[in-house]
Amino acid sequence: MDVVKRRIGLEQEFFLVDEVGHLSDRADEFLQGCHLMAQAQGLNPSYFVPEFVKSMVEINTPPAYSATELARVYLKNLKLALAVARQMGLRLYPLSSYPLHIMPVMRDRPNYHIQARTVGYERFLHAGKCTGTHLHLEVPPGVIDPRVAVSYNSTSTEREELLNIYNLATACDSALISLTRACPFYEGQAIGLAAHTIRYRGSETFGWEGVYTNLQPVGGLMPYAESVEGLVEQQFARYYAWLQAIEKAGIEPHLFLEAGGSLLKSAWNPVRLNKLGTVEIRCIDSNYPSVILAVITLLENAANRVRRENLTVRPAKEMQIFKLVGNHLYVPDFEYLNGELLYTSATEGVKNPKVKAYVDSILQFAMKDTGEGANFLAKLSQDLDRYQTIEAGILQEFIPTTAQLPLDAGLRLVRECCDKLEAQVSWIDIENPLAALDIDERF
Repeated sequence: MDVVKRRIGLEQEFFLVDEVGHLSDRADEFLQGCHLMAQAQGLNPSYFVPEFVKSMVEINTPPAYSATELARVYLKNLKLALAVARQMGLRLYPLSSYPLHIMPVMRDRPNYHIQARTVGYERFLHAGKCTGTHLHLEVPPGVIDPRVAVSYNSTSTEREELLNIYNLATACDSALISLTRACPFYEGQAIGLAAHTIRYRGSETFGWEGVYTNLQPVGGLMPYAESVEGLVEQQFARYYAWLQAIEKAGIEPHLFLEAGGSLLKSAWNPVRLNKLGTVEIRCIDSNYPSVILAVITLLENAANRVRRENLTVRPAKEMQIFKLVGNHLYVPDFEYLNGELLYTSATEGVKNPKVKAYVDSILQFAMKDTGEGANFLAKLSQDLDRYQTIEAGILQEFIPTTAQLPLDAGLRLVRECCDKLEAQVSWIDIENPLAALDIDERF
């Protein structure tokens, strides 16, 4: 059976730093330079956008039909951004948290102030101290309706595809946390946790102080959707939870709507529906291109296999791994996924036997797809015992001798990470970017 080819897209956030390694608030000037160079090169300037703090920028891609196509435009846009930064005496720092203490400068826009007042300004600043990568998996055109979540006019086949891709993305959450852990330092301390995960989504259960600790329906991982009706109910329940939080903070809900808020824009969850017509995966640490390309390959292959084989993705009670039975892909039940598995992924990572078995089951599933990078996924599966995250590699070099990372060591780490980003962009073959996926040397 022929399967309609769906597209994928990417957004990656970066810190802007000067040549010494200090954060720079020159994002607006930098982005203007990117827009001018993009126009001069015949590229779309809209893929270089500001973030809510002035020391952070986002580099996006247009939708692409394959991992290779996406990788090419991602690297092309990144190469342009690095060239502009070089002209300005600036650099892009690619990892998920800036290693030293910082006080980000927030942009003066109503939607940001509403979020900050609702969750608390001090807590909201965590979002300006860590960066993520968002991957978009396209679903059937028109099936996502920004007003009612799922279109009344969509077919049962289209709705089922949406449901399966949404559940697949949800089931991959802890694997993506484990594989992409990037910077071990947050505010100068090696906290022994996946900092971006902890400080962004937070958790009352585990005592993780983050942006959405007290607002898990809005910023935590939401349960699987067992039906389209359940998915719709989930979207509205989250929306009303956010409106109630706004009112509790003394903000009139109409101000949220006037600032561009809506049903789908009240979601900052690790997996969410996007009005662009995608399931957006937001739990990935910002990282080097080699890691990002690996994640693109993993998720594209897994999603393509679900579509091609018309698989139904559903959780099974007490299931801890991915298990294919007939045309049913059974995935970890939510209590385990968002409980023990999340905790061990954010603490021990793939060194934990249960996390390793879970991650390996996803790799085994994805590498059965005939798509690009399948050989890499097979090798990664074979080498999981010695897999080392970027975070772990940094800790081997920057072993903290005190509770606080010294300023000079922190700045050296920033510069070395900038060097590595620039080196990877220069040596990855833009015509064959997935050839860079070599676990022996690239991780």
